[in-house]
Amino acid sequence: MNYDKLAELLFPQITKTPADYEAIYPPRQLPEGAKVTRLGPSPTGFIHLGNLYGAFVDERLARQSGGTFYLRIEDTDDKRYVEGAVETIITSLDFFGIDFDEGATMDGAAGDYGPYYQSQRGEIYQCYVKELVKKGQAYPCFLAEEEIADIRAKQEANKENPGIYGDYAVCRSLTLEEIEANIEAGKSYVVRLHSDGNQDPEKAKTISIEDGIRGTLSMPENYQDVVILKATGIPTYHFAHVVDDHLMRTTHVVRGEEWISSLPIHVELFEKLGFEMPVFCHTAQLMKLDNGNKRKLSKRKDPELSLDYYRQEGYLPQAVREYLLTILNSNYEEWRQANPDAPAEDFPFTAEKMSNSGALFDLDKLNDVSKDVLVKIPAKELCDFLKGWATEWKPEILPLLEGHEAYIEKILDLGRSGKKPRKDLIYGKQIFEFISYFFDDYFKIEDPYPENAAPDAKVILEKYLESYDHKDDQSQWFDKIRAIAEELNYAARPKDYKKNPDQYKGHVGDVSTVIRIAVMGRSQSPDVWEIQQILGEERTRARLAAQIK
Repeated sequence: MNYDKLAELLFPQITKTPADYEAIYPPRQLPEGAKVTRLGPSPTGFIHLGNLYGAFVDERLARQSGGTFYLRIEDTDDKRYVEGAVETIITSLDFFGIDFDEGATMDGAAGDYGPYYQSQRGEIYQCYVKELVKKGQAYPCFLAEEEIADIRAKQEANKENPGIYGDYAVCRSLTLEEIEANIEAGKSYVVRLHSDGNQDPEKAKTISIEDGIRGTLSMPENYQDVVILKATGIPTYHFAHVVDDHLMRTTHVVRGEEWISSLPIHVELFEKLGFEMPVFCHTAQLMKLDNGNKRKLSKRKDPELSLDYYRQEGYLPQAVREYLLTILNSNYEEWRQANPDAPAEDFPFTAEKMSNSGALFDLDKLNDVSKDVLVKIPAKELCDFLKGWATEWKPEILPLLEGHEAYIEKILDLGRSGKKPRKDLIYGKQIFEFISYFFDDYFKIEDPYPENAAPDAKVILEKYLESYDHKDDQSQWFDKIRAIAEELNYAARPKDYKKNPDQYKGHVGDVSTVIRIAVMGRSQSPDVWEIQQILGEERTRARLAAQIK
């Protein structure tokens, strides 16, 4: 077989050589030990937590080493392409603080190693496929879908592994004349890798790869003649990412563990192309507990898989990042305890500390982390975030926020000072629900009065309203509530009631709860006196009066 002639027959339009592209994309000039990482999402319109999880690893590895982090859009599957998906990817990741040094942007692309859209790199891939053909390491395959189906049926009957390999790779042995005749006859073809692997498990070589997370991975070599170029001239993912990662000088490839089974194919491609392999870092799948059992997060079952979920609910990006670090590195929480006020970026992130079994994603834990993060965020910053969230996801409440910032900031600061600050705030939607009683249009009585105090509720409120003086300090205010409690035979102190429950109707806490519910509509809230100071005298009196009628 004259492979040079075959290569020219298949790719007459390709005039550049691999050497040309090596010159166009030279090794990056970076400090010793700098890592080059990439995120390579498909523009399907669905950006999910796994993308953010992987992007965060990429970003940390690159940033901490003085390297480069870039965005490459892997859009070779035009059937799955969704209009506007790239913009969604970029804006969603930007919202969570993921910044790229180069790659695809809202306006096109930035950087010297593009194009950063795989659909624009067709000639580059075909150049390297042509090179493999010239070496006898790739060949055109004219098998029709029906023929492949017949091969698969035969393999199933013989209990053999499916695929095109060995004797089933019938187009391997075609002569140049037969190939020319097929092309002249208009037969469609793909280009397949001519694998050197052996399908016999007893004769197959074992390959060993040092995974950045999992350590040594050992497995049988590839023996499949996989498709590397489709009939349309577009490469498969297997081939495209190998070429791109080499020419873009990627040093570390972070991807999900579902790609481990494809590793033998990629190893063979790197070797046949003469490329140095990057360090593969296969992350654990994101799991959740469902009725006591772990399962993979599902696009269909779990809304929290979509990044839009966190934006719609109004999670602060810092909180999501903080939580992800707790499941990305096993020693992060220990570091955070020792460095409570340090920025998360100071944490020495390492791939070696990542879990290689299922990473458990827990919304309750995220909420706990979010409480810890938000309690340290200044009220002004929280107010600005709340306005931004409302603008996009709950515009009907915007008039309550805009122009009333001083009022909102007082509300958000409630109970957040002192040695043991309250941790009531979690995310935008929850924050508004939590503070909604400060707005008359959203105020409602949600909880019943305490059972033992309910018969006296009207009297308690009447006496409280009669004695109410908005200028009272906190001590004066509570002395009046205690006096009302004693007058109506409620213990002045809870401990007195606990000692002699038969002597009292209840205790002062029951009386103050009646007042709390009348003013806030809830039995649980921050300090009532502080809330009344924020509500103002007129609104406080109006709410009390409304419950006396």
